[in-house]
Amino acid sequence: MRDVPVEPPTSDSPKRVLVSGATGYIGGRLVPHLLKAGHEVRCFVRSPERLDGEPWLGDVEVAEGDALEAGTIPPAMEGIDAAYYLIHSLGAGKDEFAERDRRAATNFGRAAREKGVGRLLYLGGIEPSGARRSRHLESRLETGRCLRESSGQDVDVTEFRAAVVIGSGSLSFELIRSLTERLPVMICPRWTSTRTQPIAVRDVMSYLIRALDVPASRGQVIEIGGADVTTYAGMFKTYAAVRDLGRLIIPVPFLTPTLSSHWVGLVTPFTNKVARPLIEGLDNEVLVTDGGKARDLFPEVEPITVRRAMRLALRRHADRTVPTLWHSALSSSPKGREVVEELERTEGMIKEKRQLRANASPEAVFQMAQTLGGDTGWLYADFLWVLRGYLDLLMGGIGYRKGRRHPTKLRKGDALDFWRVEVVDGQRDPKTLRLRAEMKSGGRAWLQYEISAPENAPDGGAEALITQTAFFEPKGLFGLLYWYALYVPHKFIFTGMIEELGRRAELFQQRASRNGRSNGHLPELTPELLSELVEN
Repeated sequence: MRDVPVEPPTSDSPKRVLVSGATGYIGGRLVPHLLKAGHEVRCFVRSPERLDGEPWLGDVEVAEGDALEAGTIPPAMEGIDAAYYLIHSLGAGKDEFAERDRRAATNFGRAAREKGVGRLLYLGGIEPSGARRSRHLESRLETGRCLRESSGQDVDVTEFRAAVVIGSGSLSFELIRSLTERLPVMICPRWTSTRTQPIAVRDVMSYLIRALDVPASRGQVIEIGGADVTTYAGMFKTYAAVRDLGRLIIPVPFLTPTLSSHWVGLVTPFTNKVARPLIEGLDNEVLVTDGGKARDLFPEVEPITVRRAMRLALRRHADRTVPTLWHSALSSSPKGREVVEELERTEGMIKEKRQLRANASPEAVFQMAQTLGGDTGWLYADFLWVLRGYLDLLMGGIGYRKGRRHPTKLRKGDALDFWRVEVVDGQRDPKTLRLRAEMKSGGRAWLQYEISAPENAPDGGAEALITQTAFFEPKGLFGLLYWYALYVPHKFIFTGMIEELGRRAELFQQRASRNGRSNGHLPELTPELLSELVEN
């Protein structure tokens, strides 16, 4: 069967539709399909600039707001016939996402009732079997209840419930892809043998779009699943078969979901904060058990198999046409200091990128970034940097020179322990500091900081977006082995470095504020002031 993109049918009765979460994984894919079906679309987003570059941006209205701020929602609901609720707070942190999901859904439902919106459509999770439920799945179910209770009897809520969504860039698929690609021997704990019913993202799109033209779906809870019932271990095997990879899968009984999430955090780009609630939700079966309601209401939708869904997803990756990623959106949590990680391998270059928003001006962060090395050290796990220097010396390298020209200022060409300053530019945007490694490393390596003011930074506020990128160009097999050997330590070291850089810059900014200085007039970062800030 030829794999072709799903095409939504043209609607018989075009509607004015609001899509919340339009910067997210599902919302970002839903918008162009709704437009093709003939509907008028308004996007409800916290950060409109995150839609820049979307090919459909000129065809939609954009309403700025935050579901956690009730007063911002009603204006976006003006004149709307139906609204999609696609907001989730999974990345918000331990025990926080459930409370935020409840509050956001309640605010959204009340606004729909107030503005006379005829119906709400929501994508949640299938209710698991068994009495023990994860916080994540329980929160998805509770979100649906909050939408129904807060919107009242005059608003019909259609709640679709899905298990694992398979598609290019989806959280579950990228987890499967990362683990299967990286581990020739896969240790599979008990949760990987729990049955589930994955669904392709293209089929999710079909249900969400067609529901607008199926009156019988109003007010319904509808479970949706794909053509196969399988397990995560089964999906690992299917992915390996599709990619023609030889993988040995060994079941073990002793890895709990908590330990598994730490393991996932070590060997994949996913943080424990994301992995843990996801894995905890895999202890119970999540299968379609409502007697085929989706089939009866939507006979035109024929769900595809897991194998075909994976082939489609991999084709998207190969063609570089992935429209959205699972981490595309900001979660519905307040903006805070959380590191966002991204790993990329392109044309022989490996890039480990981390981003952090700090409550300090770009000038403060840039000044603090120039204090790296020397007596100040490397922000995090300094003893490991010293150890690396001794190892380099044993291998015939330059070792850990433990020195720099000036304690708080850098210039191009400066030696910085076993690095060399290649770029130091505080005049342009972003402000840039790039260091080239001079130690022996099985290839060429750079560490770069880019610091700028976020586009949606509050007026008059001190806020900076820090982008830390470690570049490595491996030389031959030894270079690759070198990088893989250090990948796990890098996850701790580089994350700790950017977090500590943000923390010190915030202390520096707070000192300036206490002294009555504005963002543009920071005090000079003297060695004495630096020592005081480091001690704090």
